[in-house]
Amino acid sequence: MTQPPEPGSVRTTPPGVLVVWGVVGLVLGWAVRPVAQRLGEAPPTVGWAQVTALLLVAAALGWTAWITRQTVVKRRYLEPHRAVNRLVLAKACALVGALAAGGYAGYALTWVGSEAALADERMLRSGVGAVAGLLMCVAALLLERACRVPPDDSAPGEGRPKGAEPDPA
Repeated sequence: MTQPPEPGSVRTTPPGVLVVWGVVGLVLGWAVRPVAQRLGEAPPTVGWAQVTALLLVAAALGWTAWITRQTVVKRRYLEPHRAVNRLVLAKACALVGALAAGGYAGYALTWVGSEAALADERMLRSGVGAVAGLLMCVAALLLERACRVPPDDSAPGEGRPKGAEPDPA
C-alpha cells in the first residue's frame, strides 16, 4: 500500500491511469467507423493537420521539459506559479496524449484488411496520429518529472537559493 502524499505535494501520473485513458480512447476510436456507418455517414478521414498539431504539441512539451530540467538542475529560480502551470500542463497533456493515441490506434485498427476506398490512407494517418499521441504523452511525462524539485539547501522562507539566477523563460 502506498502512502498518501505529503500536504502540498503532488504525485506523478500513475501508469495505470494512462493505460485506462488509452483503452478508453481505443474503444472510442474503434466505435467511430461502425457508428458512422449505422448513421449512414461516410467514416471520417484523418487529416495531416491533426497529426501535425499533436507532433507540434509533443515538441513544445519536450522543449519545455528540457528547459525546466535545466533550470531545476542548475538551481536557477523558477517562479512557483510557473512551475505549477508547467506541472498542470504536463498532467493534462499526458492524459490527452494517451486518449489520442488510443483513439487513433482504435480507428486505424478498424481499417485493417478493409477494401474500402481510402482505407489505406485512413489507416496510415491514424497510425501516425497514434504515434504522435504517444509522443505527446511521453513528452508530457518528461515535463512532469522535470518539475520535481530537489531537496532545498536553503533555509525555509528564504525564497531562491543563494546565487540562483531568475528563470529566463
